[in-house]
Formats: sequence, C-alpha cells, structure tokens
Amino acid sequence: MLIGGHVSTSGGLFKAVERGTAIGADCIQIFNQSPRMWRPTAYGDDDFARFREAREASSIEAVLIHAVYLLNCASEDREIRAKSLTSLIQSLRVGDGIGATGVVLHPGSAKAGDARGAIARAGAVIAQALAESDSCALHLEDTAGAGGTLGRSFDQLAELIDAAGGDRRLGLCLDSCHLLASGFEIRTPDGLRDTLRQCDQIVGLDRLHSLHLNDSLTPLGSGRDRHAVPGEGEIGRDGLAVFLSEPRFDGLPVALETGRDGGRVTVADVELVRELRRLGQQQR
Repeated sequence: MLIGGHVSTSGGLFKAVERGTAIGADCIQIFNQSPRMWRPTAYGDDDFARFREAREASSIEAVLIHAVYLLNCASEDREIRAKSLTSLIQSLRVGDGIGATGVVLHPGSAKAGDARGAIARAGAVIAQALAESDSCALHLEDTAGAGGTLGRSFDQLAELIDAAGGDRRLGLCLDSCHLLASGFEIRTPDGLRDTLRQCDQIVGLDRLHSLHLNDSLTPLGSGRDRHAVPGEGEIGRDGLAVFLSEPRFDGLPVALETGRDGGRVTVADVELVRELRRLGQQQR
C-alpha cells in the first residue's frame, strides 16, 4: 500500500513533491488548480519537467490529481457542463504532463432531477474529456449520497462507466468516509468483505485504482460527507485498521485528506496510518 496524503502545490508543482517527502509519503494527491475557481493554472512543459525531476529524486511512487470541486459533469445547465468539461480535460492533461497515476473525480450531481438522465449527461462529458486527453486514468470517486450526488452505490458507478463508453482508463477511487456514510459497513472484516464482493460483482475490482482515507463525523448510512481526523470519528482506529489491512488494497495509493494540523496532513498522520495498517495485519 502506498500511503500518503493531500499536499499543496503553492510555489509550483514541484513543491508538492517536497511536501510529500517531508511527511514521509509514498504517494501524494494535489489539486492542479484552485479547487474553488474555474480559472486553470497555466502550467507548461518546464513545470512538468521540474515536477518529474523532483519526483524521480524522491520516494514518491504515485501521484493523484483531484479535480476541482466546482465540476458537475451531470448538470442540466449546459454552461456548467461546458466549464466542467474544460476543467476536467485540463486536469487530465496535467496528469499526462506529470505522469500522474490518475485524476480523481466526483462524478456530479442530479440535484433534484432524474438520476438516469444525470448519469447519461455525466457519461457524455467524461467520454469527451478522455477523448481529448492522452493516457492519464480517471478515477470515479464514490460519494456519500447527499444532494443527489452520483456514485453512492456500485450500481451507479457501473452505470457511469457504461455511460462513458467503458473506457479502460476509467477506474474507481473508494473513500472510507463516503463508504460508511452511504451505508457500507467497512469497520468489520465481514462487512468490508461484503462491500468488496459487491464492488467486484457490479463494477469489477480490476477497476479499483486508488483510495481516500478519511474518518467520518457522521454514522453509518447518514448520507452526509463529513470528514474526521483518522481514529477520531465513527470508523475509529479499529475500523480503519480493518480497512487498511485489506489484502486486496495492497499496492494501491491511499491518500489521507484530513490531518490534525488544521486539516493539513503531517508526518504524524502518515505514521498513524502505517501503524493502523500494521495493527490490522497483525489481527487478521
């Protein structure tokens, strides 16, 4: 398992590698631009080359890009869909430039509308973004389910992949907080085993390419996306130890998104995740 966290690119893309190294990360996740603005950051070949050079000299083995929060590929508003497409293409192209493992995407929201129509709209945007980028993978993230968000079930994730044409660049990023909030009991070996059985039968575990590690402020089935510091939420230390020690997660990048330093991930947070993984392995 490649354990790491979300880090800032302030000062340049290559700075993310420095920050990942400082917290002892095997993997890092970044935003390729401000997550709450449509305007892209104008990275060029020199920025990509400097990032790659820094990464080659580091212990970072995987890089994830998180698409910006404003995206709604499923929106009924054509302007929003157009902006979402442009932003997603930019994320994938930056991913191509820096050799990222994949771009993580919240699939979108139907809001109060029809989910089937929303899935079709999202699939069309995703397919076009893949067609207008090179080789970077796109990881659809499962969601907690609030506000009509798509991806709260494996059935919906499979439908999104089908609606986007089933491209092999499409994969999944499973978030521990979102799984619990959407009703999946991942805190026990039996519950996690059943969750992954469903994932395999409906989507296929061959499409599982990354993980987000977050504890949850809200209980099982709450439908609310509220992250907690690992070990201090409803999943807890024991539940996270179960999640982290799952053998089928071996080799995957796992990005911690919420740390103790005002949300910032620190070396102590990364060390805790490794400790919980070892604990879980010992208890298996």
